[in-house]
Amino acid sequence: MSIDHYENFPVASALCPARLRPAVRAIYAYARTADDLADEGDADRLCRLGDLAAYREDLHAVLQGAAPSRRWSHVFLPLADAIRDYRLPGAPLEALLDAFVQDLTKHRYLDREELLAYCERSANPVGRLMLHLYGLDDEQARRESDAICTGLQLTNFWQDLRVDTARGRLYVPLDACRRHDVPPASLLAHQETPRTPALLRELVDWAESLLREGAPLVRRVPGRAGWELRLVVQGGLRILERIRRLNYAMLHTRPVLGPRDAWPMLWRAWRM
Repeated sequence: MSIDHYENFPVASALCPARLRPAVRAIYAYARTADDLADEGDADRLCRLGDLAAYREDLHAVLQGAAPSRRWSHVFLPLADAIRDYRLPGAPLEALLDAFVQDLTKHRYLDREELLAYCERSANPVGRLMLHLYGLDDEQARRESDAICTGLQLTNFWQDLRVDTARGRLYVPLDACRRHDVPPASLLAHQETPRTPALLRELVDWAESLLREGAPLVRRVPGRAGWELRLVVQGGLRILERIRRLNYAMLHTRPVLGPRDAWPMLWRAWRM
């Protein structure tokens, strides 16, 4: 099991309430397709930015009740149904596109605040949309959802450190690099220094603290969906545990979960 950003919310699984599955599939397809436009294939940066701009035009069309273009109709027609049926807000959908554009234009982050601002666009909107579907829209639920989504996004960053740095993207805050005396160039070159583990330990601890901060939300999400969220949180925590067992060697390997992790995750989910 890979903790990947758009696999961090229910994708119409057996635990997702049947009535919500079409809307969840539509949100997932929207986010996944936009992510692919930003990252997949051989297109250059300008082409990707152009595709995302056209994709945004289709979003604006369906938010205004108009028909999307034929190019992404398979994405936007189901999304239009979800927007109509559940009165989904447009702001989180817009924010996701802002994050994908940022992926193409910004590859360094000065401090935690800058990285958190990115997560507010790249991760937290997914949780906000799911809360809307579940009818949870109070300040505490939003705060806990944001903590879980940001924690999962950070977990994905540290899990994919080797992958992202190979693309020239560095999500490790530069001020943390300076504090631990780890040159950013060494991370980009996949060269571990004696102080690299301490830097990465700090980042893993940060992600874990956010997941645990948001964890009380699992007891408020109703029914089977609450169990799905329990497993999502436990999946993130389990990846962080794997990273620790590997002594923070994410520059050389990508920790993933397998079948043997299922029972510990289920047990811990039940204990939540």
